[in-house]
Amino acid sequence: MKTLLVFGYGYTADVFGREMLAAGWRVIGTTRSEAKAATMREAGVEPIIWPSTDMTDALNSATHILLSAAPNDDGDPVLSSLELEIRERAAQYEWVGYLSTTAVYGNRDGDWVDESSTLSPATHRGQLRADAEKSWLDLGAETGLPVHIFRLAGIYGPGRGPFAKVRAGTARRIIKEGQVFSRTHVEDIAQVLRASIAKPNAGSIYNVCDNDPAPPQEVIAEAARLLDLPLPPSVKFEEAEMTPMARSFYAESKKVSNRRILKELGISLKYPDYRSGLNALLAAENN
Repeated sequence: MKTLLVFGYGYTADVFGREMLAAGWRVIGTTRSEAKAATMREAGVEPIIWPSTDMTDALNSATHILLSAAPNDDGDPVLSSLELEIRERAAQYEWVGYLSTTAVYGNRDGDWVDESSTLSPATHRGQLRADAEKSWLDLGAETGLPVHIFRLAGIYGPGRGPFAKVRAGTARRIIKEGQVFSRTHVEDIAQVLRASIAKPNAGSIYNVCDNDPAPPQEVIAEAARLLDLPLPPSVKFEEAEMTPMARSFYAESKKVSNRRILKELGISLKYPDYRSGLNALLAAENN
């Protein structure tokens, strides 16, 4: 049986994991939360409370690994704890996927980037991801571990859309001149990962995003239009009250090319732009 071992069983990993379970795979996932472990178990995922649990059996069982745990100032948590064990088993694994972020490209003042673009992170979070990418790719080059990097744009999907804030009247259209983001629906991330597993190419890097980079205020406006609610008020970026994390996203403006996933993996996006994605989310809410 094909067995997927997921380190960091969060939002994206859950959508992907459930699809792999439906395809007949065994799925093992790590979490730090007993409550999350119970939810995973109900879905058919085998939870492991990690790092407090020994990973030997899971590492021995896995045929494929998905790395979704965020790095910290000490580096990638999986490599920090388990590098030796993974090195020893490198020939065992058919595919290893690392979920990174387009933040590794930094700010491009609205210009396009692709997978060949120089990395220039503008945030500490982006730098940690760039460092983790390099560590995994270096390990792959040294051992033959089939590492694949997926640079994810802004993720949205069920439970992660703008509708709740628009309905509550708390949504704002934050205006920053020239600001543009790329984004991706979580179901499209899952299909990219499945396509890569079906057509592995060790050492490859893929941007995962839709076809339509857009200013964030346009997405909020479309959500209001779909709900037939008033247009949320506009606020200048300089005057907006935001968390440090939210403000850090506005430090970067770029359009991300998805040409490689379309061409090399043969992807046909379920949601090629935010309009189709928001329509689908609202339709699902209403069913």
